Amino acid sequence: MNEIIFIVEEAPEGGYTARALGASIFTEAEELADLETSVRDAVVCHFEESGQPRIIRLHFVREEVIAV
Repeated sequence: MNEIIFIVEEAPEGGYTARALGASIFTEAEELADLETSVRDAVVCHFEESGQPRIIRLHFVREEVIAV
């Protein structure tokens, strides 16, 4: 695997969650900088060194509600 993609969303209780596509990896953090560290750590823990992806892509999803 050369690349792994995480879907990043704002958590309802505050902070952020990140869920990998195609792998059973989930992590969360209060700040974006901490989330990047958590994602890196989760990837290192999930894959053996020879199978780790070289690129980690974070895809941010943000929901907005517009009242009419």
